[in-house]
Amino acid sequence: MGAVVVVEDLHHSHGHAPAAVPVLRGLSLTVRRGELVAVTGRPGAGRTTLLGLVGGLDTPVSGRITVDGVRLDGMGEQERLRLRRDRIGIVFPSPGLLPVLTVAENVGVPLRLRNVPAHEREERVSRLLAEAGLAELAGRRPDEIGGAQRQRVAVARALAIRPALLVADEPTALLGPGEAAGVLELLYTAVRARGATALVATRDPWLLSRSDRVLELCDGRLREAGPELRPLPARP
Repeated sequence: MGAVVVVEDLHHSHGHAPAAVPVLRGLSLTVRRGELVAVTGRPGAGRTTLLGLVGGLDTPVSGRITVDGVRLDGMGEQERLRLRRDRIGIVFPSPGLLPVLTVAENVGVPLRLRNVPAHEREERVSRLLAEAGLAELAGRRPDEIGGAQRQRVAVARALAIRPALLVADEPTALLGPGEAAGVLELLYTAVRARGATALVATRDPWLLSRSDRVLELCDGRLREAGPELRPLPARP
């Protein structure tokens, strides 16, 4: 099975020389098609930095990043913007929904940007909302629904373009344990049902136990996580 993500000898720092702080130090990573790979590690280890680079939100100091056969490093902002629009779905800790749009309209935004015909867009949005258990909320606005529901809308929006890669950076970091469960189960089920490829930063035991691989980011490099970081699921 081919690789969707290939990262080679990646270096990145925060700040500028001579005060730059190294975050990633020669990191390498391969994510095969259809894999769900979880990245864990202590706060501040650089997981958000790594996912931002793989997701085309930033460019590395040095190293090579390939996503779905396309080189990201060295791309300009407009090229990376087109790549994110067409091939990469991203879920952030905060849902980032547009407050003036309805739930359905928010999910459909990426499809509008790709000029997907209206009838196809409406069908795809309706199907995604049904899968997310949000069909009855389609006409509401973000401030009329709960935090966990907003984050489920964000997951549905990221899946709308049928991305080659789904990148999720601590998608439940701002939710309580009871709220987080539904969001992670939606993300997991959606990825598995589509045979999608996903790279997720998380420390949630339930999702870690179900990932194909768990990698720990430590001292700027990735390593296979030991048994202590692959716990039994915390809920059925």
